Amino acid sequence: MAKVEIPPTTAALPTPLALATCGSADKTNIITLAWVGNVCSEPPMIGISVRPSRFSHDLLKENGEFVVNIPSVDLAEAVDYCGMASGRDVDKFAECGLTQTPATKVQPALITECPVNIECIVRETITLGTHDLFIGEVVAVHVDEEVRVGKGRIDIEKANPLAFAHSEYWSLGEKVGSYGFTAKKK
Repeated sequence: MAKVEIPPTTAALPTPLALATCGSADKTNIITLAWVGNVCSEPPMIGISVRPSRFSHDLLKENGEFVVNIPSVDLAEAVDYCGMASGRDVDKFAECGLTQTPATKVQPALITECPVNIECIVRETITLGTHDLFIGEVVAVHVDEEVRVGKGRIDIEKANPLAFAHSEYWSLGEKVGSYGFTAKKK
């Protein structure tokens, strides 16, 4: 199969989608992010990238805390809206009918309707270009009982998270294997 070179772009597909909350307990804002990822396992850390022009960027700089809320497919409309509207102008919780639940370790609220909520404290900020990378240490994780498996795992099929590629929202599909499955074949 022939390869064709295309211009440099963000081609790691798909990317996870998150509704990040930031701000204070009194005024929590929501921002939709596709630039989200695990960056360290010990201590557990997540990176989120935000443009400096976004309202949430100032909140992150001021408060140094955020929550990564993993939305399910049924929240696609809220995800899209929260990525299009600015918290400078609207209350995204009210506009989308989303519920705030107080976090246990940070100020910004959790989004109750999201099956997974990950509380983070910013440990480092790196200016990259169009975005600043906020690296947050995970200080608490909340999981809906229906999607929890055992003591610390999440049932991906039941959580039904959204993915993002080429300005489109996607569901994940089916499991095709588990880590180390090729070694078991030998």
